Amino acid sequence: MVRIGLIGCGYWGPNLVRNLAELEEADLAVVADVDASKVRKLTRRYPFLRGTEDPGEILRDAAIEAVVIATPAETHFDLARRALEAGKHVLVEKPLAMNPDESRRLAELADRTGLTLMVGHTFEYNPAVRRLKALAREEAFGKTRYIYSTRVNLGIFRPEINAMWNLAPHDLSILFYLLDEAPVSVIALGKAFLKPGVEDVVFLYLEFPSGAVAHVHVSWLDPSKVRRLTVVGEKRMAVYDDLDSEQKLKLYDRGLESTLFVDGGIQDYQVRLRAGDILAPKIETTEPLRIECAHFIECVRDKKRPLTDGWSGHRVVAALAAADESLRAGGARTAVRVA
Repeated sequence: MVRIGLIGCGYWGPNLVRNLAELEEADLAVVADVDASKVRKLTRRYPFLRGTEDPGEILRDAAIEAVVIATPAETHFDLARRALEAGKHVLVEKPLAMNPDESRRLAELADRTGLTLMVGHTFEYNPAVRRLKALAREEAFGKTRYIYSTRVNLGIFRPEINAMWNLAPHDLSILFYLLDEAPVSVIALGKAFLKPGVEDVVFLYLEFPSGAVAHVHVSWLDPSKVRRLTVVGEKRMAVYDDLDSEQKLKLYDRGLESTLFVDGGIQDYQVRLRAGDILAPKIETTEPLRIECAHFIECVRDKKRPLTDGWSGHRVVAALAAADESLRAGGARTAVRVA
């Protein structure tokens, strides 16, 4: 069993505790948060847990092999660095850091020490997203032309980071996972309606080396909750709707096809509509966070490289940083520097 300490008992921490506590290979021993009331709430629910208000206590405990970090984004770099330097494996929630210099340093530190560094890009462990990738790689789907996603709701407002840094890491990690590549450039436009300098709505446009493009819309200021992503291929299309409990994934055997023809020496294209079946594949119902936590334990125990390792986290942070630069420049096209 892998002995684990968790830092951060707020919004996401209880979900991590629930999943780790139910894994036979995980020995969740202690939780920490500077807010004593949050610690008490978890230790009452899980009496086997030891609680502390000092995260450093977990980092100094030689019996703790791995640390799970679910604290505010601006604390991720420092806590993850300290944990790795203390010789502990790390699972840290997204984003890995708040700038690419820090995320690169963490990825390099993990490589240098041989420790596991994994980022909580939960949707890459989602059975529906995994099935979507498998379908999109089939010859029958054709080359992916473009992808667009919408991740909006009314709240939760986070005054310390904008909606892009809070919500878009999910969509970016999905995009990079589906396309197996990072973008070369990004354009970002947004607006801060609730608090100056903290954009509550952002639109991203990304271009990829393969020629595919993507659009991401994130917002805290929307009348209804939407979590939907559409992939348009040369021959087929697919829609992933995370809020649809029965049909999370739909495959559309339809599209527009163009054929070049020559008439009297003049070249032109004939466009034909093809409308076929709509399929809803059966999707495994295992909770993605459970799969993610089990994968972390497996990587620690068997010395495997995680699917969402430090470099995966760095790619997302690099794209976010470029988007932030574009945002400040009024939507200027900005290069994404991953290297």
